[in-house]
Amino acid sequence: MFRNREIQLLILAMAGVSTLAVVLAFFLPSAAPAIVLILAVLLITITLLFTSWRYQKIRTLSGYLKRISGGDYTLDVRDNAEGELSILKNDIYKVTAMLSEQSSGLQQEKTMLTEAISDISHQLKTPVTSMVIMADLLSEPELAEDKRKEFTNNISVQLERIEWLVSSLLKLSKIDAGSIQFKQQPVLLKELVHKSLEPLLIPMEIKQQSLTVNGEDDAGYLGDMNWTSEALINMLKNCVEHTPEGGSITINIAENALFSEIIIQDTGRGIPKEDLPYIFQRFYKGKHAGEESVGIGLALAEKIIKSQQGSVDVRSEAGSGTTFHIKFYKQIV
Repeated sequence: MFRNREIQLLILAMAGVSTLAVVLAFFLPSAAPAIVLILAVLLITITLLFTSWRYQKIRTLSGYLKRISGGDYTLDVRDNAEGELSILKNDIYKVTAMLSEQSSGLQQEKTMLTEAISDISHQLKTPVTSMVIMADLLSEPELAEDKRKEFTNNISVQLERIEWLVSSLLKLSKIDAGSIQFKQQPVLLKELVHKSLEPLLIPMEIKQQSLTVNGEDDAGYLGDMNWTSEALINMLKNCVEHTPEGGSITINIAENALFSEIIIQDTGRGIPKEDLPYIFQRFYKGKHAGEESVGIGLALAEKIIKSQQGSVDVRSEAGSGTTFHIKFYKQIV
C-alpha cells in the first residue's frame, strides 16, 4: 500500500501538517487548544479531498467500463504512474485490448461465415436449378426415350455432386470445430499412396496416363491413414484431371530425421502464377478449373494435412506441370 504514490503524498501532507502543529504548540503553549483544533480541521480536510479525488478516479474508471460494455474498444486508459488505481487502469486497458481482438475475430468469423453461406448457396443453386428444369421435362409424356435417359443420368450426376459437396463441407466444419480426433498410428507411405490411387486408376487408364511410385518401402509417419488418404485423393484427382492423355504422374516417397515426405508431380498444363497463392482457399476456382469444380477439394486436403502436424506446398509453371510437396514433421520445434 505504501508504495502507492497517492498514499505517500497523503502521508507526507498529514505528517507535515502534524509536525507544524507540534512545533507551534511547543513554542506557543497558550495557543495549543486552537492549534489542535486547526490541526483536526486540516487533517479532516486533507482526508476528504483525498477521498473525493479517489472517488473521482473510480467514477472515471466506471465510465470507461460502461463505454467498453457498450462496444467502444478504442479506449486507451494506460497510466504509467504507480498506485493501485494506475494498476487497475492498466488491467482495464489489457482487458479492453483483449475484448477488441475477440470482437475483431468474431466479426471476421461472421464475415467468413456469410461468405461461406453465399458460396455454398451459389454452388447448390446451379445443380438444383438444372435438376428442377430436367424434372419438369421428364414429366412430359411425349419426351423421347433417349432424352429421358439423358435427363435421368444428368440428375443422378448432379445429385452425386451435391452429395460430395455437402459431405466435404461437413468434414471441413468438423475439422474447423476441432471435433475430429486424428489417429496417431504408424502409417507406411507406400501403403497410403496405393490406397489413395485405387479410386483413380480407371480414370488414369482411360486417359492412358503413366504412373511411377518411387521410394523406400519402410518410409512412414505417425498419423491417420483414412483421413490422409482422403487428402491425397483430392490432390491426385487434381493431377489426373489437369494432365492430358498420355501424360505422366510421378510420386516420390522419402523419410529423414526431421520429416516424412510425399512429392506428387504431373506433366499437366500447370497452374497460372496468379492462381498459386489461392488454390487452397475454399471455393476458389482458378482459370483452368473445370465446370464441375467447386473449389473445395484442395482446401480440405490442406486442412487434413495441417491438422496432423504437416504442411503442403505447391510449385507450378504454365505448361510445365504441377508439384505437390507434402511433409509430415516428426516433432514441432
